[in-house]
Amino acid sequence: MKPEVKRELLAGLTTFLTMSYVLIVNPAILSDAGIPKEGVIFATAVASAVATYTMGIYAGLPFALAPGMGLNAYFAYTVCGQMGIDWRTALTAVFIEGVLFLIMAFFGARRAIFRSMPKSLAYGISAGIGIFITFIGLKNAHIVVPSHSTLVKLGDLKSPQAFITVLTLIFITVLQRKKVKGSLLLGILFAVLLSVPFGLVEKPHGIVGLPRPVAAFQLDFSHILSYSIVPVVMAFLLVDVFDTVGTLSALCTRLGISLKDERVGRALTSDAVGTTVGALLGTSTVTTYVESASGVAAGGRTGLTAITVATLFLLSLFLYPLISVIPTFATSAVLIYVGYFMMESLKKIEWEEITEALPAFITFTAIPLTYSISDGMGIGFITYTAVKVLTGNWKDLNKVLILITVTFLIKFLLT
Repeated sequence: MKPEVKRELLAGLTTFLTMSYVLIVNPAILSDAGIPKEGVIFATAVASAVATYTMGIYAGLPFALAPGMGLNAYFAYTVCGQMGIDWRTALTAVFIEGVLFLIMAFFGARRAIFRSMPKSLAYGISAGIGIFITFIGLKNAHIVVPSHSTLVKLGDLKSPQAFITVLTLIFITVLQRKKVKGSLLLGILFAVLLSVPFGLVEKPHGIVGLPRPVAAFQLDFSHILSYSIVPVVMAFLLVDVFDTVGTLSALCTRLGISLKDERVGRALTSDAVGTTVGALLGTSTVTTYVESASGVAAGGRTGLTAITVATLFLLSLFLYPLISVIPTFATSAVLIYVGYFMMESLKKIEWEEITEALPAFITFTAIPLTYSISDGMGIGFITYTAVKVLTGNWKDLNKVLILITVTFLIKFLLT
């Protein structure tokens, strides 16, 4: 085997180990929305494989894709939970978003939207989603519990779920500090092993097996024209734009290629294909993973790295019996860590400029406190536009930004 081929294969294995936790975390989150867990496992693996194959073959880049953290939480806990929208209708919203992304990718509109968005709000949204995900992890671990007097309070730290989550978070931190590949996946396995003596893990029916696509092709268009769905599609659209283009910017910088490179446009198309296929199969928005940087650091330079990751995603389907018995709380430490990772964007906010910093602050605090990414974003956009108008900074506004603000304002007035 040629040295460069071996390097690409090892880089693909590195990327897969780094992001394979999604095979466990995504089903745990989306099953809370009512989607059959077996169907989500199938959709997660296959949609990730299709999108990553497209990235490797069509775009020729060593990046991997999978259902995005934050977007799946918005799907499960805001759209299906807080808003009460059926998961089939929510998947239809994701499908429409994917089709819009596909059209936008072909015409270059996606880059135009990204360029029109204030960076401070983008950073605030990322941080807000990070806090939101962390809160979900703490709740699943019973570390944070409801309270009638103070809304939330500290749970029983002596409970097995809380104790195991704290130990697992420490374990993951040590592995990350030592730069161990696949530390998040190892953290989940560590939590599962600690859970066995407490009887918190069901015995698997086998080791090898395949999940059924029970959530595939379940789209429901009957309520999609409802005014309440439009902000949902927009929220998916905006968050995915920030997530994907921001991630691609970082990855392309590490790879040493320009964002004007033709392959970057094809990467956006790969992302759109993944989202569209994922919605049809039964999962939330698919996006490019920043964990792909681990493969780039390991020497991945071509699409062969992505093709390797995609193949491993398909092979992981055969481990369905083992994946299906992992308890939801075993992913809590990973959610907390991912939340910490997303908070890094706060240091990029221009804190000395109040018209930029205050709307960003409002955004990243409103998202977890309203328990809604969409509502938090809406409050942030309205605040940003109002502050800029009242301080005479019209130059910082544009037609796209104003349109988004008006849409959210109408949504709040109608609901």
